Amino acid sequence: MELWIPITLFAAFCQNLRSALQKHLKGRLGTSGATLVRFAYGFPFALAYVLLLYLAFGMPFPDMNGRFLLAAAFGGLAQIIATFLLVHLFSFRNFAVGTAYSKTEPVQAAIFGVVILGEHVTGLTAVAIGIGVAGVILISMARVPLTARAIVASLTGRPALIGLASAAFFGGSAALYRMASLSLEGPGYLMQAAYSLAVVTLMQTVAMGLYMAWREPDQLAASIRHWRQAVWVGLAGVAGSAGWFTAMTLQQVAYVRALAQVELVFTLIASWFFFKERINGREITGCVLIVAAILVLLSAT
Repeated sequence: MELWIPITLFAAFCQNLRSALQKHLKGRLGTSGATLVRFAYGFPFALAYVLLLYLAFGMPFPDMNGRFLLAAAFGGLAQIIATFLLVHLFSFRNFAVGTAYSKTEPVQAAIFGVVILGEHVTGLTAVAIGIGVAGVILISMARVPLTARAIVASLTGRPALIGLASAAFFGGSAALYRMASLSLEGPGYLMQAAYSLAVVTLMQTVAMGLYMAWREPDQLAASIRHWRQAVWVGLAGVAGSAGWFTAMTLQQVAYVRALAQVELVFTLIASWFFFKERINGREITGCVLIVAAILVLLSAT
């Protein structure tokens, strides 16, 4: 098994855990506060990871360059917007369906990979992405009647548009993160990924902190006040991000994000186990399609 596969599965699990914790915290902090804690409380863990690689394993720090800084800055901004939209989406639909709309990301990530990085995908990989997205759409419409009118409303309503926009920003940030990490040639994929993550998380913390100090000081204060819960969001978030950065340093964005659709299976399990949400037949069928897509993807790599 190629190394990027278990790393991606680990990242998907951590991201699902972080989303569940974030949803719980949103009731106390609101959208901006729940978005901030992912970055602000994640940065100390990201920094500790870099220092661990440097001090314990003797991996040298990479040299920054203009390409890295631009990719990291724009990737970090895109992820902030995507995260804000995703957290806001929780206000419209339940946890599983709200996340489902953002899972069109593999298609958009593949497009950004082609446009930004000049990557390409095989025909079998494209089929796998298509099957996975079909499963995601089926899950997203699991709570509405399967009529033509309902399908159009589900795909074009405000939650769908927010989810699609979130997916676009997530897809763009993934491609930019891969660009940033690959631009740090030399120290090895672990340090390249960890260093990129630490720099990006610092940029995001500063940007969100300044914005909230200016526009939402009460939310900033609340995010500090609830630090005991927020620190777990930060830990789960940075663990997942470390996995994403590492996997995307090793493999093309399209492959990593396509495999990451397994997160939706984790999401449904979390929805049932933690939030006591019922899972119906369409959601189960959607999960089967996602698993089938992953098997096709793995056979193509």
